[in-house]
Amino acid sequence: MNLSAYRSIVFDCDGVILDSNRVKTDAFYNATLPYGEKAAEAMVDYHVRNGGISRYRKFAYFLEHLAPAGVPGPDLQALLAAYATEVKTGLLACEVAGGLEAFRKHTGGTRWMVASGGDQAELRELFEARGLLDWFDGGIFGSPDTKEEIVKRELENGNVRMPALFIGDSRYDHQVAHENGLDFVFLSRWSEFAGWKDYFAAHDTTIKSTMKDLFAQEEGSN
Repeated sequence: MNLSAYRSIVFDCDGVILDSNRVKTDAFYNATLPYGEKAAEAMVDYHVRNGGISRYRKFAYFLEHLAPAGVPGPDLQALLAAYATEVKTGLLACEVAGGLEAFRKHTGGTRWMVASGGDQAELRELFEARGLLDWFDGGIFGSPDTKEEIVKRELENGNVRMPALFIGDSRYDHQVAHENGLDFVFLSRWSEFAGWKDYFAAHDTTIKSTMKDLFAQEEGSN
């Protein structure tokens, strides 16, 4: 795989750029815990099975389908606020993918963009705080727009230039890439996609453990 041949690279954030999946899983659990442990565990299960979907849709689903009837607890806005508070602290402390800076230098002629299920305003604030903002010259995008909407829109307006690559850690990331004609790399180490081996056995997909492994392969081929 010649990574420098791509004109654009689209990155998921959680589990790809940042080791942040656990941060968000714990935040979903704690936000919904006022409804009871069983409900909070059901929220975590739904969250993990639907990686890459925005918190807005997940909490709305929780209140409609998972929260026990008749049990008082936080409404949608309160759930979102509790989640955001916990996540902000965790995201400022979690690990950044090793090798990312060297990868950026190696692909200096390639446009980098983030398409995440995370809140867009929070993502931009986070990337600035962690010194990552300038690497993503194609922009940092997130919810409330879905990844499908983001990638489709940025392709149509010429921001994502083909050939393009999507680097993700979920089934949803792969589906978005496939539907829009982008090549795909799956990173497994920080992923919460439990069934990824079976899923990707049926797809011709490059699989690496980490970003560093992906870049090491590129260096070795040069």
